[in-house]
Amino acid sequence: MKYSIGVDFGTLSGRTVLVEVETGKEIATAIKAYTHGVIDRYLPDGMTKLEPDWALQHPADYLEVLQVTIPEVLQKAAVSADDVIGIGIDFTSCTMLPVDAAGIPLCMKEEFKKNPHSYVKLWKHHAAQEEANRLNEIAKQRGEKFLQRYGGKISSEWLIPKIWQILNEAPEVYEAADQMLEATDWVVSRLTGEVKRNSCTAGYKAIWDKQEGYPSREFFQSLDPRLATLVEEKLSTDLYPIGSKAGELTAEAAKLTGLKPGTAVAVGNVDAHVSAPAVGITEPGKMLMIMGTSTCHILLGEEKKAVPGICGAVEDGVIQGLIGYEAGQSCVGDHFEWFVENGVPARYMEEAKERGIDIHQLLTEKASLLNPGESGLIALDWWNGNRSTLVDADLTGVIVGATLHTKPEEIYRALIEATAYGTRMIVETFREHGVPIHELYAAGGIAEKNRLMMQIYADVLNMEIRVSASAQTPALGAAMFGAVAAGKERGGYDSIVEAARKMAKVKDEYYKPLPEHAAVYEKLYQEYKKLYDYFGRGENNVMKRLKQIKKTATANGDRSAPSEGAENE
Repeated sequence: MKYSIGVDFGTLSGRTVLVEVETGKEIATAIKAYTHGVIDRYLPDGMTKLEPDWALQHPADYLEVLQVTIPEVLQKAAVSADDVIGIGIDFTSCTMLPVDAAGIPLCMKEEFKKNPHSYVKLWKHHAAQEEANRLNEIAKQRGEKFLQRYGGKISSEWLIPKIWQILNEAPEVYEAADQMLEATDWVVSRLTGEVKRNSCTAGYKAIWDKQEGYPSREFFQSLDPRLATLVEEKLSTDLYPIGSKAGELTAEAAKLTGLKPGTAVAVGNVDAHVSAPAVGITEPGKMLMIMGTSTCHILLGEEKKAVPGICGAVEDGVIQGLIGYEAGQSCVGDHFEWFVENGVPARYMEEAKERGIDIHQLLTEKASLLNPGESGLIALDWWNGNRSTLVDADLTGVIVGATLHTKPEEIYRALIEATAYGTRMIVETFREHGVPIHELYAAGGIAEKNRLMMQIYADVLNMEIRVSASAQTPALGAAMFGAVAAGKERGGYDSIVEAARKMAKVKDEYYKPLPEHAAVYEKLYQEYKKLYDYFGRGENNVMKRLKQIKKTATANGDRSAPSEGAENE
């Protein structure tokens, strides 16, 4: 029996699966939480404070994942490394870092340890919003056609705004960097000994196109004269399509992972995009929702259409020969977690503890007893900005309809419903601009565990939803690409479509919309759309004004606080 390994690098942890190549059966799984987690308040020194909207990681955590989880799955399954033919990895994206000529991350060098810009900028690092705004403004003034591929805006989450922020705020880091790399490409380079940038992240996150390449030198010059040679000096025009082989495991990487030198390594990929073939999506008209801390929506189409507010339309971005569309929501599981940490009374925590259940499970149970519309609440799902269709990280959350009688479970359900409305907005936008969606699929921890949420989604969207049979869909997808990198001659596959026929899987059970619920949600969704336009399309920019007031107040520090020893009267 031959096996492949997939490693999924998420927001909080890395997950590794060992998979039978012939059947797609997952033999063993191992998870390693990142030692440094998400760095969003202080650098690891505990003293260097970060500004609002920062989200960093430490690249050493990624190597730890490889070192811990790969030997663990081999040991659990009692499988010899001799029988592992390939390895693939995926990452949240855009997650990027500056490295030196030897591929060493600058944050690992003594002179840069206290400089925040030397660390990995996680996908949800939003502190480059000013750069993104300026980039979009200049691109529109110049009539740059690439904007159409990205729904009219480049997000602050993408590569170029993040690089520009480094240049603006830490030019010494920019100068010291030999390359600005996606984390997925960096990890692959640690496995194979050479950098092979993948076309997926370049297409979706770095304004690259298979036909047109990167934007012109003149465009980068117009952003900032110092960026004129960005592509030649810090990026690369050598890009490799997903599904291809990046190289083979070096002796050093073999020692780190417990695998054999010469094991095939796939070109790096993105968690959402690698998941589509893992549920069998290899043809147009099928959308996959990868639901976790955020949600990413992946859709295949036959033609490249201009769809406002999407994250990208990339030829061969998911499956060779098709256009891969991406959209997303920046805050899904994250804002359920926010509510649990900040808005749930002690008596609910005590009840959950007494019953021996998780607080999310308790809230879900109570929320499931409510009928659609019964809470009298409606929310906007912008706690971490809006990725699609407004592409605006400066938007914030809203709850309307709260009273002195509003209960925690009603707010919890309203937050769930808000994310469903946000997905429906994305689906309708695609359809309105000529990209059909006939079937919906879901993957990720939420899809796996939260039946109430999936039923609400089916009701709000008024569509059936099929769910991945894997609890680790991105890792399964990465393992599939590992099998493709190995190729048929080593016991793998010659294409991801071929691999999907054997290794992909969805559950037999699926969610059907309930007509009586769908009718209520239709009314609520119309109210959501009005709030969406009012707060999101410039009619009332109160959210941005509040952010500016907050920024000013934060900059002023504690000057307005009572002096030490003062008493309140």
